[in-house]
Amino acid sequence: MLNLIKRDVILQKRQLLLFIPFILVFILLGAPPVLIFLVASIFIPFNTYAYDEKVETNILLNSLPYTRTEIIASRYLGAIVYMILSICVTSLALLAFNKHFTISDIAIGSGLFLLFAALTFPLFQIFKQGYITTVILISFILLTWISRPIALYMNEHLTTIIDFVDNTTVTVLYTGATLFIMLIYIISWGITNFIYQRKAF
Repeated sequence: MLNLIKRDVILQKRQLLLFIPFILVFILLGAPPVLIFLVASIFIPFNTYAYDEKVETNILLNSLPYTRTEIIASRYLGAIVYMILSICVTSLALLAFNKHFTISDIAIGSGLFLLFAALTFPLFQIFKQGYITTVILISFILLTWISRPIALYMNEHLTTIIDFVDNTTVTVLYTGATLFIMLIYIISWGITNFIYQRKAF
């Protein structure tokens, strides 16, 4: 299964050369750190899905000595590995440009990525290949565009409420959100595995 995760990195060599300039554009445009971490995390896993969709890699993978469970596990575990690597590279880039970010930015960005991945990974198995990657990426861009004014509004109007919340409550909220996202991710993994086991290639 580790070889399947490595395969994604090998296939993405050229795309990885675009990764840092891609992130630098967001940094230079002054995008919020949460958004930069989210976009950075999405880059490799979704590029891999787009590549596999184009060349129909699933047919090849199913002819190799890997079980279908291992193939799906490599997708979900690989997404976490690439998210961690992306966050490290993005953090270094932000520090190099003297852009301030917090652990909360990393936590929220990675949490949003895992939630987005959990909601979209099963769609790659449900819908016809050839269009789903484009639809998902356009949806992501639209959601990002819509979410920014909502986040600014909430930040402006919820400040007084947040000021009254003590550190213990914040810790409980973060822990609850983490457990919820982990649960959604595991359920998504199970659903994708269930669909993939019954899919004909």
